[in-house]
Amino acid sequence: MGESGAGQPGVGRVLVVIPTYDEADNVADVVARVRRAAPAVDVLVADDNSPDGTGVLADAMAATDGQVHVLHRPGKEGLGAAYLAGFGWARQRGYDVVVEMDADGSHAPEDLPALLAAARDADVVIGSRWVGGARVVNWPWRRLVLSRCGNLYARVALGMPVSDATGGFRVYRLSALRAMRLESVCSQGYSFQVELSRLAHRAGVRIVEVPITFVERERGSSKMSPLIVAEALWRITTWGLRDRRPGRWRRGHDRWP
Repeated sequence: MGESGAGQPGVGRVLVVIPTYDEADNVADVVARVRRAAPAVDVLVADDNSPDGTGVLADAMAATDGQVHVLHRPGKEGLGAAYLAGFGWARQRGYDVVVEMDADGSHAPEDLPALLAAARDADVVIGSRWVGGARVVNWPWRRLVLSRCGNLYARVALGMPVSDATGGFRVYRLSALRAMRLESVCSQGYSFQVELSRLAHRAGVRIVEVPITFVERERGSSKMSPLIVAEALWRITTWGLRDRRPGRWRRGHDRWP
């Protein structure tokens, strides 16, 4: 089948899910670095029909490496939908652990072994920018302030002991994802990571944070926009109010196949 057999020692079979949309300048380098940093893991590029040919590049990598796979999606549906599709792909193929990682190079694949080591004793591992030992490189001060304040607001509003609820470099055990009621997920982009942090906290799974080095992308354009930030603030406020009313969970359609 092409997937790795023995998996990562102490963790099991690992799938790194990398969503892409117009990341032709970055995807090959990121996948190659993942394969060097953690040779036992498999990689799934979940491409949203990128006009710049990202999916074609991913197919070429998969053709020469049995541990690289590609999930072609019909169009741009957002980060959250791509990750949920990747989680479902992993579940259907018997993986034990999935990893979220950006395609733009901001998440250093060289940090992946430390996150996987932490997963031996945790259900969810967050690669954190805001714990001791972490570094953020080449971010403008406005982004630093936005991230710091946004994470502080999420921590207070949702009562979560998580320093980087918006961080997108993560490790999830499939057993944790099953406990997190992913059928209720309703957000995309910036707020998707906050929502999964909230669901993990509410499910009572073991969450740990590991310091990472976060680097601003060098090639391509950021997908961040004021609308994405506004959505995140609105959703965090709504969740915070809802969570103060025990038993009131709004259920959505099942988006985790």
